[in-house]
Amino acid sequence: MKNPWEEISLDDYENHMSLDSVHQLQAMNSIMKKQFDSYPVNTAMVLGVAGGNGLEHVCKEKYKTVYGIDINADYLNEVAKRYANLAGILQCLNLDLINDAVKLPSCQLVIANLLIEYIGYESFQKAIGKISPEYISCVIQINTDQKQWVSDSPYLHAFDGLDKVHHQMDEEALTKAMEQIGYSLILKEADALPNGKALLRLDYRLSK
Repeated sequence: MKNPWEEISLDDYENHMSLDSVHQLQAMNSIMKKQFDSYPVNTAMVLGVAGGNGLEHVCKEKYKTVYGIDINADYLNEVAKRYANLAGILQCLNLDLINDAVKLPSCQLVIANLLIEYIGYESFQKAIGKISPEYISCVIQINTDQKQWVSDSPYLHAFDGLDKVHHQMDEEALTKAMEQIGYSLILKEADALPNGKALLRLDYRLSK
């Protein structure tokens, strides 16, 4: 059975995420600039890269390699077209993080924005164990209004299948899961969204 993310068109996803009432694409882009700039690394990996939102903030002078990982091959084909200027730096890998974690390469920084919700803590731990980064920067969605976790929009039904794979996120549970594999929380920032939700950035560093 296919993962629901393989069935969602990139247009539906990006049009939904960029609506004024949702504003997640824009907020995530701003966050990703900070994620790419925050740490003294030259290799990074974006888990769940989708259409590549935020990759324009990759500094060619800083980064030798940036991996874009996604389960949807169509998304990755579009990423390669959109960011042809990153040829030689950007490497797109079509992997299912739940079943293919063993194929993940190593890097120094992992960026995982609105990704852990769809694979769960245990699969995320396994992926991090294989990648062995020094830094992890995550964004999870906090539903401050206690309503549906997908914001209402004309594209809402494109996401109906995600209920099968969605895990409700909890800040403390994520931090505990990271501590179990040797990572300590080093940064916490929240960005409010216009629809009663918020994006919470949580960064972790490998404990020495």
